[in-house]
Amino acid sequence: MRTKHRRPPRGVRRQQMIDAAVSVFSRGDYHNVRVDEIARAAGTSKPTVYHHLGSKEGIFTACVRREAERLIEHLRAAVHDPRAPGGEDPLHRGMLAFFTFVTHNRDSWTVLYRRAAGQGEPFAGEIARTRDRVTAEVADLISTCTAASAPARREAELLARVAVSTADAFADWLLDHPEETPHTMAGHVTALTWSSLAPVPAGEPAAP
Repeated sequence: MRTKHRRPPRGVRRQQMIDAAVSVFSRGDYHNVRVDEIARAAGTSKPTVYHHLGSKEGIFTACVRREAERLIEHLRAAVHDPRAPGGEDPLHRGMLAFFTFVTHNRDSWTVLYRRAAGQGEPFAGEIARTRDRVTAEVADLISTCTAASAPARREAELLARVAVSTADAFADWLLDHPEETPHTMAGHVTALTWSSLAPVPAGEPAAP
């Protein structure tokens, strides 16, 4: 009796093709990657990949959007974790989640920031929107954590931009230096962020 092989649902198949595309794009320059490579990695045909994801630009855009969403959801889950110990710094928790994500999802980070960032539009716009969303999350977190001192929203947003840019740079360092750990990187970024809110001693000029 012949066994029937069920095809996975359309949504599942699409995610499998994006998984394959992220892996392929992480290993090669966007312009050098061929759609048939992605199809082979996904165990399907090139026409099927086009049917589900469109052109190569559409495939790469789908990769960037999905991986950005995964990163943001990972951060939110860590920051707002109801099981987190009381008194734990949520900013440190968020930064630890970020660096842990980067470590465990090297292909994802490579596509988001090492491939997409250098390709111009429309990918640069996708990355800019992702960065803005992450920055807004961090700014909200800073505002919540410093409610007693009540820094201006503009100050929180500027500080969030510094924190996100620093984390981006440290992420590349982390991947290039396996002796480092997500805990160490999270500690550095958190300390730098909060030190920027420290009051300026009397007689010393404020930072410009």
